Amino acid sequence: MTDPLLAAYDAEVRTAELTTAEPGTTLDRDAPVTRILGSRRGFVVGPPDLGVTGPSLDALIDRQVRFFASRGEAFEWKTRAYDRPADLPDRLIAAGFAPEETETVLIAPVAAISPSAPPSADVTIREATGEADLRRIAHLSATVFGSDEAAVARDLLARAREDNEGTTVHVVAESAGRVVSAARLELVGGTTFAGLWGGATLPDFRGRGLYRALVAHRAATAHTRGARYLQVDALPPSRPILQRLGFTAVTTTTPYVWTPA
Repeated sequence: MTDPLLAAYDAEVRTAELTTAEPGTTLDRDAPVTRILGSRRGFVVGPPDLGVTGPSLDALIDRQVRFFASRGEAFEWKTRAYDRPADLPDRLIAAGFAPEETETVLIAPVAAISPSAPPSADVTIREATGEADLRRIAHLSATVFGSDEAAVARDLLARAREDNEGTTVHVVAESAGRVVSAARLELVGGTTFAGLWGGATLPDFRGRGLYRALVAHRAATAHTRGARYLQVDALPPSRPILQRLGFTAVTTTTPYVWTPA
């Protein structure tokens, strides 16, 4: 029997990523896949069943490599554990792709997420406003993950300029005037889903309930915006927290990344 959460994810999220551009990005269709351009690296996404196998699949992969090689750009081919054909990961590796860490796809009905108590008296949870906050989030990302701060800032600002519908909401935890944790909510256009992305917390502030508080705040925002489901691609440390909050694991996702020489 098909998991209804996974069925909704396929019907809505995976269809939308093939056809609906996020703010600051453009889509370039090469059926059966879609190339997503405009982020810090490119992306290739496809339906659950690509419908091509063997040499035809190798040719499809080679076209994506040649396209991004001509741009001098790294790109990610996003896969899920149940995708077909089953040998897609092996063929991506043979074509020079490297797998990154596998994440768990978790989904929860928005109404199932309970409010979270404030993490502590010295921390304020609020939505980010304006360029200064986005630059502070970029600085946090650089501090926590070693990201290129300037590149992250450019990406955040470009997306904000293009986000006429207000589909992205950044939420920050602030202590003594410093952003110590941040994450974002992305409403998936034309669907009942919203995605939770980009969580980062300074080491000294971990284990204090900030992650739960940011999830609860974004869930409340998603509810007011009419979303029915929340979806997260979670790394292992986040999965048990999300499951305690009411999320259900429906599959895993592994990015395969090709990088120019």
